[in-house]
Amino acid sequence: SGNYYNQGEIRKKELEQSCCVLGIPASDVTVIDHRDLPDDPAVEWDTQLLATLVLKHIEAKNINLVVTFDAGGVSGHANHVSLYSAVRYSGCTPLWNAVVLKYFSFLCLGCHVLVLESVNLCRKYISFLDVLISCLLPRDELFILTEEETERAKRAMQCHRSQLLWFRQLYLLFSRYLVVNSLRLL
Repeated sequence: SGNYYNQGEIRKKELEQSCCVLGIPASDVTVIDHRDLPDDPAVEWDTQLLATLVLKHIEAKNINLVVTFDAGGVSGHANHVSLYSAVRYSGCTPLWNAVVLKYFSFLCLGCHVLVLESVNLCRKYISFLDVLISCLLPRDELFILTEEETERAKRAMQCHRSQLLWFRQLYLLFSRYLVVNSLRLL
């Protein structure tokens, strides 16, 4: 729930507001508040537990596309890296794992996973200039936002007032992720 600074309830509301700006109704927003999954940049979450929760959600909502972080978590945040590990685990674990076996064929038959590419610090903060680099490098998908989409993404980020520290203000000004996103299939 984003409760690292005891702001879980505030951050839940901010997430709903942000999603609203992006056109996602509150009924489609699910916040998992699990005691074994603390919001902490230094804590890696239990892969099997997280994979189980994600897979249950995929099945319940009949989801056919998951977009998540790559192994670098974009910012190196341990929780972000854990999400990647859980999604990868759920699709690549040996068939004898009973928790995942139930969902394995579901993923293979209909749910695709795209992972957002982590880039080095220089590329991360050169904004639209990274479009040229991203177009030349291999990837499975490349999303280049229009000016209107970039402004909407910024408005959505600004809904997260409790998290807008000085470095996130710089992120809003200079991040390539508000302009271009390269992804690869998992």
